[in-house]
Amino acid sequence: MSDAAAFRASILTLYPDMFPGHLGHSLAGKALERGDWSLETVQIREFATDRHRTVDDTPAGGGAGMVLKPDILAKAIDSLGPEDPRPRILMSPRGRPLTQKRVRELACGPGVVIICGRFEGVDQRIIEARDLEEVSIGDYILSGGEPAALIVLDAIVRILPGVMGNEQSGLHESFEGGLLEHPHYTRPQVFEGREIPAVLTSGNHAAIARWRHEEAVKLTRARRPELLAAAEPAEKDKKPR
Repeated sequence: MSDAAAFRASILTLYPDMFPGHLGHSLAGKALERGDWSLETVQIREFATDRHRTVDDTPAGGGAGMVLKPDILAKAIDSLGPEDPRPRILMSPRGRPLTQKRVRELACGPGVVIICGRFEGVDQRIIEARDLEEVSIGDYILSGGEPAALIVLDAIVRILPGVMGNEQSGLHESFEGGLLEHPHYTRPQVFEGREIPAVLTSGNHAAIARWRHEEAVKLTRARRPELLAAAEPAEKDKKPR
């Protein structure tokens, strides 16, 4: 893939050494080396103006912790260029939950800018002024946005063209059809007295497809019923032939 077409990720962070992390290995790392996607880090602290390179201050109205300053973040974001078309994502526990649908939308675009928060968060005014999309990876709190940013990038990069090798791999996974993925089995035929379900070794592809769909529905109903409720009726009730 040419550089012009490559997916571009820019990470605004106080800890650039945390990147590319695990994304420098395996298939994502090989794709990074090939230029299928690119990654740059922007050190937020470089845009501080005082001799202590201060990036945060106490919250207005009082309270514990510190808040990242809007003027410093604005300079860091603006350094990427005023015409940058990429979505700007702020990793935040109060953001909208990341979904596979949103991951695919981002993967189809030119890239992404991810801002990694720290401390108590960032000044609300920079969120509004730079149109930041707040995204959460779960209902828990991390020490900073860097691990979350790596998860977002992992989800995106693995479905970029050419990264996984088998393009069908990403089409039959949990959340892709609104359901959790069916169970998987491989050799040996018997493991500690547990056998591979007979249908999977029957050679009957229609029966295998039906079994996998039924198991996916069963798992989703038991573990994530809200997904089943939100799934299109045609998806959750269809019977593969």
